[in-house]
Amino acid sequence: MIYLFRQFSSFVVVGFIAACVQFAILIGLVEWAGSPAVAAALLGYAAGGMVSYNLNRRHVFQSNAPHQAAVVRFSLVAAVGFGLTYLFMSLLVNGAGVPYLLAQAATTGTVIIWNFTAHKMWTFSPYGDAQSNLSPSRSRSRPPREGRQR
Repeated sequence: MIYLFRQFSSFVVVGFIAACVQFAILIGLVEWAGSPAVAAALLGYAAGGMVSYNLNRRHVFQSNAPHQAAVVRFSLVAAVGFGLTYLFMSLLVNGAGVPYLLAQAATTGTVIIWNFTAHKMWTFSPYGDAQSNLSPSRSRSRPPREGRQR
């Protein structure tokens, strides 16, 4: 349980770093470029996702899954998170008239639960697909040694 708490805490720190990237892009695009808030939020989400993948793979989940498998899985989880971000931002900003920064904070808090659960159980899971989580050198067993003469 302590390990899970530490892992989630690390995930939150990585999420905070990724959110800082996301918010910087969101604010920059809305305030300085005049972009619509929803579109800016989605671009920020994509940039934050790149930061998140690298830090989560190395530091949070310490995954040895091949990048090919992990990137595909991460991208699918991120795509769902992207859709959730679109849905919640649209509902809060366009539907309920919530200020975009408050809406983004609420959206981030919701999407983080989805992301951690999916990444822990599937993207970076050492148990999900055992073959894809082993490097080729570790997936082959050595032939037994025959009696060697000296």
